[in-house]
Amino acid sequence: MKYEVAEVGDIEIGDCKILKIGGRSIGIYYDGKNYHAIRNICPHEQAELCKGNFTGTTMPSKPHEYILGMEGEILVCPWHGWEFNVNNGECIGDPKYKVKVYDVSIENNRIMVQI
Repeated sequence: MKYEVAEVGDIEIGDCKILKIGGRSIGIYYDGKNYHAIRNICPHEQAELCKGNFTGTTMPSKPHEYILGMEGEILVCPWHGWEFNVNNGECIGDPKYKVKVYDVSIENNRIMVQI
């Protein structure tokens, strides 16, 4: 089922709007190009995940070399710092942990989330 969650332009770049959709707490995040819908529960300790920061992460590199990548694609849990990819929900540190992501579409200037 599709739910209308906001109008295009209602969510600023880098911001997250947390809503109850179909009985679930879901964060709608805008990275400047795409909207993402992410379940608002960290699988580690059930923190409100979408109250964390959207940032990048360190990428594989040589010893003592730190390369930041995936800017705006990583949601960091506010409790324990677990990092999740907003595109697929995978935990960066341990891919066996995932957070649910939902399909988002734009219809008639409205942001729609498929549950």
